[in-house]
Amino acid sequence: MPPLDLTADEVLTTTRAVRRRLDLDRPVERTLIEECLRLAAQAPTGRNRQRWDFVLVTDPAKRAALADLYRLGLARPRQQVVRDGVDRGDPVRGRRIAESAQYLFDHLHEVPVLLVPCIRVRGRHENASHVGQANTWGSILPAVWQFMLAARSRGLGTAWTTPHLHYEREAAELLSIPYETVLQTALIPVAHTIGTDFRAGPRTEVDEIAHWDTW
Repeated sequence: MPPLDLTADEVLTTTRAVRRRLDLDRPVERTLIEECLRLAAQAPTGRNRQRWDFVLVTDPAKRAALADLYRLGLARPRQQVVRDGVDRGDPVRGRRIAESAQYLFDHLHEVPVLLVPCIRVRGRHENASHVGQANTWGSILPAVWQFMLAARSRGLGTAWTTPHLHYEREAAELLSIPYETVLQTALIPVAHTIGTDFRAGPRTEVDEIAHWDTW
């Protein structure tokens, strides 16, 4: 499948979190995933260490089990996620997002590919400090975002989710991921989209978020 006829700016502004418009019935070709991974591997990474790994789950039984851990993370989280109070979003749009999230909650096990991006560490103590966290996340997030951009340009939809990380050890056991030396960073559904006409989302004006030389 050739890439969509989108400019770089269009890809950057229309790569949305896709939930209700994921095509649950159409298989995703392995070659498309591999193309996206090749582009993801071109992302910048700390000291060019390339510590990333990508676990792609297509087996129906494993997808179902992983989806159950995602739901469990939402229903019975093991850690408190503190809200920082900042919310520049539209409340009306927030309700639509909640409905979309509920759809994913109900249908995640039906998504043809579930991606678990991972990063290798010497031990989980590496993330004890703020600097350690920045180094670790800064070496995996760009690659995952490039995967998502590449997916968008090929008619695939994705969404960044993290609730299953409340049960990361159980997910590690399910997928034979070495828990002590490999951090899971997200759970990303991947599927063809129903239509490709995504638009730029409403965002805060640049003047409200840009700070020149001082806060």
